[in-house]
Amino acid sequence: MLSRQAKVLSDMQIRAVLGALVSGRNARRNRVMFLLSLHGLRAKEIAALEISMITDAEGDVGSEIRLEDRASKGRSGRVVPMSKPLRNELEEYLRERGECSSRHVIVTERSEHFSAHAVVVFFERLYKRLGFSGATSHSGRRTYITRAARKISHAGGSLRDVQLLAGHSQLSTTQRYIEQDGEAQRKVTSMLYE
Repeated sequence: MLSRQAKVLSDMQIRAVLGALVSGRNARRNRVMFLLSLHGLRAKEIAALEISMITDAEGDVGSEIRLEDRASKGRSGRVVPMSKPLRNELEEYLRERGECSSRHVIVTERSEHFSAHAVVVFFERLYKRLGFSGATSHSGRRTYITRAARKISHAGGSLRDVQLLAGHSQLSTTQRYIEQDGEAQRKVTSMLYE
């Protein structure tokens, strides 16, 4: 089962993607798409994300993504706190984009929004170009969930919090996303008997 899951991205791979998206056509939009995936959004959610879901009452980019059910899978709408890098990229992207009639965040030159399939193809081509075997549009989401699970106890939370951030109705679904770490298992075992 694990071999069929999307690959979790390493720090080096994340830096490589961000480096590859520094320049070129639609570079800022593409970085926003990648950072949204690293905040746990599915391809469908990236495509369906609307300006109103990322802005506050004054129309400024807020500190969280308020992903509504209609933009998500089933009833998995949720609130996802935004990192400073994503917030900065979104602010710059929307400034560069200027006035646009689309209510969607991610737009193309020919359409007022991406389709979920177009987002999947974007990530497929990006990861193939970088030589990332096993990476898919779901890799950013799986990376987010794995990293959140590893750090949530440091923030005073539990796997239930990760489940809510992921928008899963069952904790067992969240657990399937988390990549195991043999070294961490060895460390925790030795810590138990010190």
